[in-house]
Amino acid sequence: MGVISLAHPRTVLLKRGCRTLSVKTKLTCIISFIVFVLLILNVILNEYSTRVNLRAKAEAEIARIAEQITSSVDRYNNGIRLIDITMQEKLKATSTAVSALLDQSADRIRPEELRALTDRLELAEITILLPNGQGQYAIGPSSAANPSAFASPVWTANPSRIEVLAQSGSEPLIGSSAPPSYKDVHTGESWSYTYSSEHDFIISCKVVDPLGDRYARAMGPEAVISVMMADNPEILEISGFEAPRNDREGAGAIAPVFGEYTYADEEDSDRIAAAAKETPIYRDAELRGSRVIKGYFDTNAADGFVLGVVYDKAPMMEQVMEQRVTQIWIAVFLLLILVIGSYWIAGVLMRPINDVLWKINEVSFGRFDDAIQVNRKDEFGQLANRVNAMSKNLSVYTAKLKVSFEDNRSMKEYLESFINHTTDAIHVVDLEGRILQVNRAFERMFGYPADEAVGRTLPLVPEHLLGEEQEALNWLKSGRLLNTRETVRVTKSGEWIEVSITTSPIRDQHGDLSALASITRDVTSRNKMEELLRRSEKLTTVGQLAAGVAHEIRNPLTTLRGFLQLQQETGKHNSRHIDIMLSELDRINLIVGEFLILAKPQATRFETKDVRYVFGDVISLLDSQAHLCDIMFKIDFTTDTCIIACEENQLKQVFINVLKNAIEAMPEGGEITIRIARADARNVTVTIIDQGIGIPEEMIPKLGDPFFTGKETGTGLGLMVSQRIIQSHHGALDIASAVGIGTTVTITLPLGEQPNVPGEGEGSHNRVQ
Repeated sequence: MGVISLAHPRTVLLKRGCRTLSVKTKLTCIISFIVFVLLILNVILNEYSTRVNLRAKAEAEIARIAEQITSSVDRYNNGIRLIDITMQEKLKATSTAVSALLDQSADRIRPEELRALTDRLELAEITILLPNGQGQYAIGPSSAANPSAFASPVWTANPSRIEVLAQSGSEPLIGSSAPPSYKDVHTGESWSYTYSSEHDFIISCKVVDPLGDRYARAMGPEAVISVMMADNPEILEISGFEAPRNDREGAGAIAPVFGEYTYADEEDSDRIAAAAKETPIYRDAELRGSRVIKGYFDTNAADGFVLGVVYDKAPMMEQVMEQRVTQIWIAVFLLLILVIGSYWIAGVLMRPINDVLWKINEVSFGRFDDAIQVNRKDEFGQLANRVNAMSKNLSVYTAKLKVSFEDNRSMKEYLESFINHTTDAIHVVDLEGRILQVNRAFERMFGYPADEAVGRTLPLVPEHLLGEEQEALNWLKSGRLLNTRETVRVTKSGEWIEVSITTSPIRDQHGDLSALASITRDVTSRNKMEELLRRSEKLTTVGQLAAGVAHEIRNPLTTLRGFLQLQQETGKHNSRHIDIMLSELDRINLIVGEFLILAKPQATRFETKDVRYVFGDVISLLDSQAHLCDIMFKIDFTTDTCIIACEENQLKQVFINVLKNAIEAMPEGGEITIRIARADARNVTVTIIDQGIGIPEEMIPKLGDPFFTGKETGTGLGLMVSQRIIQSHHGALDIASAVGIGTTVTITLPLGEQPNVPGEGEGSHNRVQ
C-alpha cells in the first residue's frame, strides 16, 4: 500500500487508459464517423442530382430530335402532295387531249398510234378499256406491253366510280400511287380514266414524274433519320409507327412505317397506343445488351404516326461514374484533414477532463480528502467544483452507510434467527410452484433438506386437493387476502399430516405478485384433542336428545294406549278417537323426522348467491300464507350487491323457519318488516321484525335447545337446525324480543366469494355436520 500511495494517481490513470480506447480517440472517431456519413450522403445526393440532370438533358435531346424528325417528315409529305397535285393537273389536261385526238371507234385505234401520242404528250402509258357486254371491261389497245390500268390504285380502289364515270361521261377520274408506307420510295405515278359520249370505251392514261424518286431519296424519312443519327451518336434507333385508330389497336406484333426496328420490346405496342393519347412517354429498358431510354411521341400529323427514339445510356452512365469517382476522392481528402484536425481539437478539450478523472479515481478508492485545483470559470471549472462537492458529500454519506449497514446486518441476523428457530414451517415459492427458500422447521416437518428442496416443485399437496390449492392461488392473484385454512399435506416419507396454513403474497417494486410465502403449523395433536371434545359433546347432546325424544314421544303414546284400551273394552270404534290417534301419530312422525335431520350428517356444497334474491324466493313462497293471516311484508333491501357463499336450500330453510315463527306469533295480523343491508365491508345483515306477542326475557337464552319451545304444537328443533345452518355459513343468529311488542331476529353472514378451502363446502377436511 505504501508503494502505491507514492505513485502519482494521474500516472496510474494514464497507464490504465493505455489499455483501453481513450475518450480522445473515441471523440475523434465519432466526429469522423459523422462527417464520413455526411460526405457519403453528399456523394449520394450529388450522384442522384447528376443522374436526374443528365436524364432530363437526355429526355430534352430525345424530344428535340423527335420534333426535328416530325417537322422533316411533315415537309416531305407536303412536297409529295404538291408533286401529286401538279401531276394530276398535267394528267387532266393530257387526258382531255388524248380523248380529242383518238378516233371514235376502238377498232380503228392501233398501238402504234397510242405510242406516238404517248411520246408526243410525254405520257408513260395510254390504254383503251373495252366493255365486254356484261357490265365489265377488258384491256384493249395499249401503248405498253404490260398495261397497268386494271392494277392501278385508282382502278382497284374505285371500281364503282369508274362504272358511274362510264355511264355519265363526267370529267376524268384521276389518282396517284401514294406509297402505302413512309418507307417505300415514291414512284410519282398517276392515272386517269376518261369516258365521253363520242366514244364507246374508256381511255386510261398514266404519267410518271421523274423527280419523285430523287425527291424521296433526298428528303424522305430515311434520309432525315440517317442525318440525325450521324449527328447524334447517342441515338441508336429512330422508328415511325402507324398511330392506332381505336382503343383495340396496339396489342400484338407491330412493324415500323419508316426507320429500323431492331430494339424491339414486348411493351412497345402498349406504349405506342398510350403515346397516341398522351405524349411524350419515356421508359428505361435493357435491350440487346445495352441500357437504353425509349421515347414515344405523337407527331399530330395529318396522316398520323408515332415516333419512337432509342437513346443509349452508356455515355450518361460514364459521366455519372466520373462524377462519382471525383466526389469520392474529394470526400477522402476532406475526411483525412478532418481526422487530423478533430484529433488535435479533442486533445485540447480533454486536458481539463484529466483533472476530473483523477479526482473520480481518488473517490473510487475511497480517498475524499484531496480536491481539484480550479483555475477556470467555464463549464469545465463548474464541473470541477461539482466533483469536489460530490466528493465531500460522498464522504458524509459513506460514513452513514457504514452505520446503516451494521444495523441492517444485525436486523438480518435477528430475522434469520427468528425464522430458523420458530416451530412453524416457512417456505417461499414462485408462481410456478418452485421453492425459493425454506427454514429449519420446514426441513423437520416435511423431511426435505434445504439443498434438496430449493429450486424444485415438491409434491406437498395431495392429488385430490390440487384443485383446491389452485383456487387459493387464483384468489391471491386476484388481489384478495386468503384466510388461515386447515388442510392436509404430504411429507417426503408419504405421511399425511393435518396442518394449518397461512399464505401471503410477496409483491415486487411495481406491485405485481412475484412469490408466495406460506407458514405451516402441524395441528394433528390439536385436532385429535378437539375430536375428543366433539365426541364428548355429541354424547351429551345425544343424551339430551334421547331424553327429550323419549319425553315427547311418551305423551302421544300414552294417549294412543288409553284410546286403544277404551276401544278394546267397549268393542266400538269411535271416529273422534281415531282422529285424535292419527294426530298423535303425525306428531310422533314430525319429532322423529326432525331428530333424523339433526342426527344424520349433511354434506353441503357452497355456491355464490345474492342473499336478496334468495330471500325474495322465500317471500314469494310465503306471501299467500301471509295474506290469509292478514299479514303484510314490508321490504327494505339495499341497492348494493350482497354476494355470499352459501348452500341455497339450507339458507332458505332458515328464512322459512324464522318467517313462519313470525307469522304464527301474530294471530291478529299486522306487518312484518324485512331489511337486508351491509353491516360493513365484510358482512351483510338480514333483519326480520314482527309485531307478535313476543318472547319472555327468561326464555331467550334457552331458545335453540332441543325440544324447548313456547308453542303448543312446536318441537323446538326448527330453531336448533337454523342455528346449526347459520354457524356452518360462518354467520350468527341473534334474537331480541319484548312481550306484547314483537320480536327481532338478526342474521349476520360474511360477504364475498369464499374459496373452497378446508372447513367450507364439499371436499374440505372438516365437513360441517
